[in-house]
Parts: sequence; C-alpha cells; structure tokens
Amino acid sequence: MSNWLLTLSQVRMSVHGQDRLPPHQPMVVVSNHRSIMDAPLVMSALGRPVRFACHHYMSQVPVLRTVINALGCLPLDAPDKGQTAFFRRAMKALKEGEAVGIFPEGAAPMVNKTTPDNLNSFHRGFAQLALRAPVDELAIVPVAIAAHRETNNSVLPLRLLSLFDSSEPLFQQPGWHPAVFYHEVDIMVGRPVRVDTRLRSHRRSKGNGALASELTQCCQDEVAMLLKQGFY
Repeated sequence: MSNWLLTLSQVRMSVHGQDRLPPHQPMVVVSNHRSIMDAPLVMSALGRPVRFACHHYMSQVPVLRTVINALGCLPLDAPDKGQTAFFRRAMKALKEGEAVGIFPEGAAPMVNKTTPDNLNSFHRGFAQLALRAPVDELAIVPVAIAAHRETNNSVLPLRLLSLFDSSEPLFQQPGWHPAVFYHEVDIMVGRPVRVDTRLRSHRRSKGNGALASELTQCCQDEVAMLLKQGFY
C-alpha cells in the first residue's frame, strides 16, 4: 500500500543510513511530521511495515479509516481519554516483533503551516512505550524527512475537523488545515538507541520519567542533526 501511494504521487525519494537499521528486531520509529506522505515514505525507506500511530479523528472519517487500516496504522485514543488502549495495541505489536512508528511532535505541525526544516519539541510517549514494552530488546530508530521540493496548500477549515473529534483543542482554532505534498525528499536514518534490560534497570535509580525524558531529548537531538545534514 505504501509503495503504491508513493508511485501514485511520483515523489523522488533518496534514502541515507539504511545500513544503520537493526535487522529482524522490534523497533520504535520516530520522525518529524508535516505531511500525510510521511508514514508511507518512512515505511518504504525502511523496507518493512511500520504500525504508525495516527490521530484519533482519522479513524472516524470513512475514507481515511480505510486508508489507515490498509497501512496498518494504530489510531490514538481521543485526547480526553488517555492512551491506555493505544499503548496496549502498540505493546502487543512490539511483542510480536513489529515496528511501531510515532510522530512525537504531535499534531501541531500538521495543522499549522511550517517550513521543511521546522522541528517542534518531542513528547515523550514514544520513550515510555519503548521502556514499558514487554520485549527483552528493541531499538528506537530516529528518522528525519528533509523535503527539498514540495507543494503546501490550504485545504479545509480546521474547525470542520471538530465534527469528527470535538475533544481536540487544535481543531477549535481559526484558520485552514494545510496539506503538504512532497516532490523531492531525502529520508535520513539516524543512529538507533538500544533499549534492553540493562537500560530499563536504570529506571529504579533514575525513575521512569527521568529516563524517558533523557531518551526523548536524545532522539530529538538526533532528528535535528539529521535534518541539518539533509539540507546541507
């Protein structure tokens, strides 16, 4: 499905750092996020299916629901419900050896116009998932998407999306939802962060929150560095 979508879009993609990918291992993939093309691009670049987290509202829209189901996405719970069900599904996927993808900037860069080199602060949910996953070892793989040519249009009023998810504060703001379509893009694969029993044992001394924050900052710094490499 991801390769078919990319063929249809006629995007030119170059991949760098594929040799860094750990073979045959569950992984949590984290990336910057500005376009609906990001998930299929990363899947194609990594050469394996990735169960990407997607916004709750996408599971409420008939056409979008069909697409995300075909891509194997994992819808997040509604913003006012917590993420218990999502974490349960994501941990099950990791236990089965799959790759789970998360865009840790959240939805903000998708609903606000941004430049290709923009990077928002990461939320630490992906790090908490990696630390809590019921597997002996996995890798967090940072990925940067560096778009060199793109089209950025406004497609629909943001408040229209509140019909599908009234609990999302971003859908209450004025303005229009942008739609970014890439024409030429570099996918930069970063240095994986190994999460194993030894690292998890540090939670007892540091605390789960402190360790998750360290992992989050480490991956954010890596994606920021990869983005700079992609543009220079």
